[in-house]
Amino acid sequence: MNWGIFEGLLSGVNKYSTAFGRIWLSLVFIFRVLVYLVTAERVWSDDHKDFDCNTKQPGCSNVCFDEFFPVSHVRLWALQLILVTCPSLLVVMHVAYREAREKKHREAVGEDGGRLYLNPGKKRGGLWWTYVCSLVFKAGVDTAFLYVFHSFYPKYTLPHVVKCHAAPCPNTVDCFISKPSEKNIFTLFMVVTAAICILLNLVELAYLVSKRCREGLAARRARATGGGHRPDCPTSSYKEDDLLSGDLIFLGSDSHPPLLPDRPRDHVKKTML
Repeated sequence: MNWGIFEGLLSGVNKYSTAFGRIWLSLVFIFRVLVYLVTAERVWSDDHKDFDCNTKQPGCSNVCFDEFFPVSHVRLWALQLILVTCPSLLVVMHVAYREAREKKHREAVGEDGGRLYLNPGKKRGGLWWTYVCSLVFKAGVDTAFLYVFHSFYPKYTLPHVVKCHAAPCPNTVDCFISKPSEKNIFTLFMVVTAAICILLNLVELAYLVSKRCREGLAARRARATGGGHRPDCPTSSYKEDDLLSGDLIFLGSDSHPPLLPDRPRDHVKKTML
């Protein structure tokens, strides 16, 4: 396993995350990915080999194992971790797209031709929506997998003895799971960490939405204050808020309305003549 890839990914995503996002990433990579790679795979490596049933009927043990373990814990966790970490990569890719677009714009118009983005990594415009959607997706994935785990394994625990009566078993047989107590401990640990990750995603989502609402209210108040003094000329603070709140900016491209003559009637007469 090349840990440098995970380290580079963690530093790249942390660069554009909030404080809650950094805590979430640390929790995922340390308490979920690391535990999965180092411990969980070894604990579940003998689940099929040591699944014993008190019968010698050929095929009975395989059928009972498939009935009780339709999907392995480790494979579900692997799929869950892949789907949970993918949205963070989308945020990094969106920032890279912004930086490439800004670079092409500078090469085309020069350094004095204005900028498309004040800060490509700032969560404004499309990047804000990408980040918010990634939070919703991550919380939804963890919630869906917790539901799947509960539907397959009620109360997220494994019994010591499994009653099986599926064909070709001659009658109801008793099957025994390997190391059920140890597996229950790691299952509950992964479930608790997933629940904490969902809570962090929801808290970060509420923080971003509330911050955006406060900025919108502040912009409206600045607009109302500026409009009360000079209705035909926006204030500099209001203009700065508009530049910061938008996704794209074009500096130095303000167009002014044409100047009207002092006496419009005389101008109309001269035009008609």
